[in-house]
Amino acid sequence: QVRLQESGPGLVKPSQTLFLTCTVSGSSIVTTYSYWTWIRQPPGKGLEWMGAIAYSGNTYVSPSLKSRTSISRDTSKNHFTLELGSVTPEDTAVYYCARAPQFGIYDYWGQGTQVTVSS
Repeated sequence: QVRLQESGPGLVKPSQTLFLTCTVSGSSIVTTYSYWTWIRQPPGKGLEWMGAIAYSGNTYVSPSLKSRTSISRDTSKNHFTLELGSVTPEDTAVYYCARAPQFGIYDYWGQGTQVTVSS
């Protein structure tokens, strides 16, 4: 059974860097042909695709977030990480990780983690 689990701080101060980790079980982030993806949903808004890291290690980041976003992985731990710098209250959202066998198609999701940016 494939499972994804997000972890990270629930509260971050403005201007700090947010780090979130998605730990994957039941599927290898290296050998499974997929894009391991970060998506968020601000309160009252729709889902926003943030970026992904492919099984190959190639990364893809939304142009609107590119200047302050990085996605990496630790293959020994089978997890991938989102780094979002210079956060503002507009970054308050539920953050999800998901597996995408193809871009835009998601077959497994984490449960989501609430992140609030506030001083």
